[in-house]
Amino acid sequence: MTDAATPLPQTTLDRNRKSDLVAAGLKKRYAAERRFKLYGISAVVIALFFVVLLFSTIISNGYPAFTQTMVKLDVTLYEQDIDPDGTRDPEILSNANYRKLVRLALFDLFPEVKSRSDKRKLSSMISSGAAFALRKAVMDDPSLINQRQQFLFTMSDDIDQFYKGSISSKSPESDRRVNDKQIAWLLRLVDRGLVEKNFNTTFFTGGDSREPELAGIWGAAVGSFFTLLVTLVLSFPIGIASAVYLEEFAPKNRLTQIIEVNINNLAAVPSIVFGLLGLAIFLNFFGLPRSAPLVGGMVLALMTLPTIIIAGRAALKAVPPSIREAALGMGASRIQTVSHHVLPLAMPGMLTGAILGMAQALGETAPLLMIGMVAFIVDVPGSITDPATVLPVQVYLWADSPERAFVERTSGAIIVLLGFLIMMNAAAVILRKKFETKW
Repeated sequence: MTDAATPLPQTTLDRNRKSDLVAAGLKKRYAAERRFKLYGISAVVIALFFVVLLFSTIISNGYPAFTQTMVKLDVTLYEQDIDPDGTRDPEILSNANYRKLVRLALFDLFPEVKSRSDKRKLSSMISSGAAFALRKAVMDDPSLINQRQQFLFTMSDDIDQFYKGSISSKSPESDRRVNDKQIAWLLRLVDRGLVEKNFNTTFFTGGDSREPELAGIWGAAVGSFFTLLVTLVLSFPIGIASAVYLEEFAPKNRLTQIIEVNINNLAAVPSIVFGLLGLAIFLNFFGLPRSAPLVGGMVLALMTLPTIIIAGRAALKAVPPSIREAALGMGASRIQTVSHHVLPLAMPGMLTGAILGMAQALGETAPLLMIGMVAFIVDVPGSITDPATVLPVQVYLWADSPERAFVERTSGAIIVLLGFLIMMNAAAVILRKKFETKW
């Protein structure tokens, strides 16, 4: 019997040492994988946080734009002020002093207001659009003349902001655009039940205006529609035809390689470069109308063509070669094979690319600024050659305006624009899910 332990063989020690090294390596690898997973989850959480912060900020700033402060006034439509001769001539009715009638109705509620400055402050609480609303009512129904009717008029943007809480009465009078007298008059109107907050239909049905309470997005929305219509009519057929030719018929030589490289490079060119190209060619060389959806659509068509071509070629590549071989084996020509078999199967992917390209065009601002679509346009465009603006440019114009009420209208227009973009992207996803074929 011996006291010393029997030493392990050298091979057993080497095997144990290698096992320890492998275990340590696996431990480090698993730890690295856990850290990488943690980094990915952290990145997703941070991205979601900023997305939620962005949307919450836009919505909180924009939802007040969907309501407007209104006041009820009993207006006496005196015939001597509207139609002294009683002819009911539309031109005479249109040129009457309706602003005076609105002011008289407001002064009747505050008979103690006597000085000229106070009357001016009191009348400024009502929007200048009240006279136009009263004129429209009389023009639509001349029988209202010589009657006393109650009308709902829009209040000025400063009163609207105060009533919504954006302007505080606790701040010094010199720091706010609503003075103490106007606040007292407004509170008296509220106590009488004459002030209410209604859905702001003007925001969705009106054109642009210098007065925030009269500004709307309808003109910009129609301009965006005409612009995207021109873009789609030009870019979709040209893009699909180019993708089909390059993928199915073009010979594989140096020239086609150069064309493919340039198409891929054009997809990464800053959009303002396309605006400069449109300014130089469409406006300066061809003399097309400035600030028109026709020119804007042509510029955006140039910008979206690479996206549509690349998406179209990817959709054509996704069609299995066996489809082509089977058609050719049955005696079909190359054109019949592509038009009857390949193109219908690739069309869902092409439509998805076209919709994404249109969504990109809808949100573009820089190229349209270069061709003059930054002009102040009040009238709603009626055709592709009328002066117009688009929703992103409208957001840009309102964001540059100093009035506080334009801040909420800017965010409101962004909400509408995001809504259109989300719907277009959702349509692309639905089309892809519904019509895609899995091989």
